Amino acid sequence: MTDSPEQEPTAPREKRRFRTRIAAVLRWWPLPVCAFTGAAAGVAYAVAVPPEYAATNHVVAVAAKDAPPGAALGFAQAYGRLATGDSTIAYARVAAGLPARVLRTRVRAETSPDSPMIAITGTSRRPAEAADIANAVADAVFVSANQVAKSTGVQLVGFSQAIPPREPVSAGPRLAAAVGLSAGGLIGGLIVLVRPRRRPRPAPPAVSVSVPAPAGAADAVERERA
Repeated sequence: MTDSPEQEPTAPREKRRFRTRIAAVLRWWPLPVCAFTGAAAGVAYAVAVPPEYAATNHVVAVAAKDAPPGAALGFAQAYGRLATGDSTIAYARVAAGLPARVLRTRVRAETSPDSPMIAITGTSRRPAEAADIANAVADAVFVSANQVAKSTGVQLVGFSQAIPPREPVSAGPRLAAAVGLSAGGLIGGLIVLVRPRRRPRPAPPAVSVSVPAPAGAADAVERERA
């Protein structure tokens, strides 16, 4: 006579199920921990780093009547590349009130292949300084381009002056927290996927117990065989 698996005590089975569930939950602990850490790091970065502001000055290239077609667009591209050149930065540093090496890192120029417009953007921790940088560099490009306007047949015309911005372009605490949360969650998910899994322990083999038959039953069986 053997004990069937249904006759095993329920307490050990419940304990094994409980341990399995706890192990499955604990296996995912890197995901919330990394997500929380990323969000906290994003908020800390947004609070510790001062906000950055950007202001843009727009200049348009206008061709003379006798200029060849496409001259304004071509010279706009050329002047856009010269906006961050050494001569332009050296001329604009006085009006911007910054050293040339600092001014070069705080200004950028963008042009469009479809429009003869130059966008000169200045960046700074202060809104007024960002506008001053953009306007100073735009004025430097404006002066240098119009000095040779008779030879090139193209002159620059101011389209819009840069004004101090009201809102920063750098990420705020909410956006930084969202980015940090996403990055942390991604890292935590990769850790969970890459980490080797623990193999479950094999269940102990069932033990069969032999119970001897009563002596009277054995004698009856012998008589029947005889």
